[in-house]
Amino acid sequence: MHATPSLTKDILLIGGGHAHALVLRRLGMAPIPQARLTLVNPGTTAPYSGMLPGHIAGHYPLDALQIDLHRLARFAGARLIDGHATAIDRAAREVLVQTASGPRRLGYDIASLDIGVTSDMPQIPGFAEHACPAKPLDAFAARWQAFAEAPGRARVVVIGAGVAGVELAMAAHHRLSAAGHSPSVTLVDAGTALSALGGGSRARLFETLRKASIPCLEYARVTHVTAEAVHLENDRTLPADFIIGAGGARPHDWLTETGLDLHNGFIRVGPGLRSTTDPAIFAVGDCAHFEPDPRPKAGVYAVRAAPVLAENFRRATEGGAALKPFRPQRDYLKLISLGSQSALGEKLGLTASGPWVWRVKDRIDRAFMAKFTAYPSMAPEDPAAEPMLCAGCGAKIAPTALKAALAELPTPERDDLMSLPGDDAAILAMEGDWQVITTDHLRGFTEDLALMSRIAAVHALGDIWAMGARPQAALASVTLRRMAPEMQARSMREVLSAASAILRDEGAELVGGHSSMGAEVQLGFTVTGLRTAFPVGLENAQVGDALILTKPIGTGTILAADMRGQAEATWVAGALASMARPQGGPARLLATAHAMTDVTGFGLAGHLMAICEASHVAATLKLAALPLLPGAAELAAKGIRSTLWAENRAAIASRIALPAPAPPETDLLFDPQTAGGLLAAVPPGRAARLLTDLQAMGFPAARIGQITAGDPFLTVQ
Repeated sequence: MHATPSLTKDILLIGGGHAHALVLRRLGMAPIPQARLTLVNPGTTAPYSGMLPGHIAGHYPLDALQIDLHRLARFAGARLIDGHATAIDRAAREVLVQTASGPRRLGYDIASLDIGVTSDMPQIPGFAEHACPAKPLDAFAARWQAFAEAPGRARVVVIGAGVAGVELAMAAHHRLSAAGHSPSVTLVDAGTALSALGGGSRARLFETLRKASIPCLEYARVTHVTAEAVHLENDRTLPADFIIGAGGARPHDWLTETGLDLHNGFIRVGPGLRSTTDPAIFAVGDCAHFEPDPRPKAGVYAVRAAPVLAENFRRATEGGAALKPFRPQRDYLKLISLGSQSALGEKLGLTASGPWVWRVKDRIDRAFMAKFTAYPSMAPEDPAAEPMLCAGCGAKIAPTALKAALAELPTPERDDLMSLPGDDAAILAMEGDWQVITTDHLRGFTEDLALMSRIAAVHALGDIWAMGARPQAALASVTLRRMAPEMQARSMREVLSAASAILRDEGAELVGGHSSMGAEVQLGFTVTGLRTAFPVGLENAQVGDALILTKPIGTGTILAADMRGQAEATWVAGALASMARPQGGPARLLATAHAMTDVTGFGLAGHLMAICEASHVAATLKLAALPLLPGAAELAAKGIRSTLWAENRAAIASRIALPAPAPPETDLLFDPQTAGGLLAAVPPGRAARLLTDLQAMGFPAARIGQITAGDPFLTVQ
């Protein structure tokens, strides 16, 4: 048996640019055993700039140019943090990252920046309010899509007549013309247009602009931007419905606060792509200035730098060897889209254009994207091997086995302690209050320890909320992979601070716990809660009660697909966000329910059956009313299931009636949920108001069925 390698270095990749994407792909195929990789990027996808003009022109759907960073990170064994860096504390070796859940500090031994540039133009009054910078690309593409689909709006002004601006102007004109508009597209530049190109290419592009009736105004300085126009010097006004900022690509402002040596705001790097100031920091792509041989800002250099950067991460981690030098080529093939499926190519002073150049460009672009759509399998799959064990609640003991084992436990003899039928928590009698105590833990399913900790805390709090209690205190149980002491400290800070924030927001405190190292991450919490009235259980559901579910289902299926590399990044992100969302507000609204439980490992059907058994009633479920996570139905239709699915279905197979034929969504009734929603049986007269209040909180709550008379049985309609 081989021991799990001990982690000794944190490599933090800031930005999901082309170089970092290729580095992660290389390290997925040839890992650095001692390194923990972390990618920080605003969003779980990154657009490929080479295909952006084609998308703006309508030749490619947005998905065709999006690199799925989640799948890439999983392939590389990296964790993906959805957020953007705002500062580097080089003394503490920490990067401050702003995320949807608040600021985080991520430690590093090696940090690398590939954050590109911005086309924002803060020096132009009104630009931030009324214009759209071409970079970052994903935000620009989304805003353009919304504009292009709106009828009757076809006046576009592009500020900046470099190659990028001209490409976007021609692409916008083609897209709007193809949609039946009579577009007005104008280019504006404060200096000389297309100054980076040779005379032949420049002349051909000007001729293409002339044929498309796209005027190019050179030496025209923009004074300010309003909602409906671009205003120039000499009181000239250009009416506009959509204003694109494509000139003056500049570095991100926060780099000036890092203390790194900069060249016009770009990070100076030496031959090995390492900062000339700090040996722990690397930079590549448009945010870097290659000091030994400065090159233009072009994606081709980032692509060529990726193998060198990956090798230098390895050398810096292992120590001893000198860094490998990066030697950029002197010239490169410039391929410029011309709006229609035609392109211009230039290299070494030679120029060609036409549809055949577009086909060359299209093949190059598609070949690049193919690197991130199919990853090489690193180990042959054994058909006789058992399927990979799911994480989260998909790793629970089967319900039949657990029920049999629990049945052999002796009945509690203490008169101050009781457990309700089917409930996971115990109830302790206290003077003036009832105390609820529960424990739960999860196998790790995301490399982001803070996110995993939030989900584990929300998951453990589920039993407290389901019993209508107020969270009180928690103890943590943390198992981390083997790693160096400094990395242990960083990891524990991430886990404990994230959990503490969740618990404190709910009125509870993290007061201690236990930690260890092992082969994989496992996080859990023992939580107590208080309730003045007797806690809500499973046993008081009444015939006629409405069934309300506070969260969508499908986490087990999505996590199972993610492990197989078959889940889209947005689906996984949606599932993780749902799991990490606390339910204290819904729990307080539902605290007077007749019966309530949290939907976790045994699936919606299994947990509803627990209410039916405890209350001696039956229930009906309306399949069409079930809230589903994005992607869950599509994956269920493909037959993707968690490893616990079969046991969950078998446990109640004789007590459930399914529609015939059963649609694929039926499988999701048995899908094990992690940090799932609250399932409450409430008086039917209160259901509508409760749903309104829950939805006002932002929860996709739904009325999914009702309690009926009869022996414990579920009828799915």
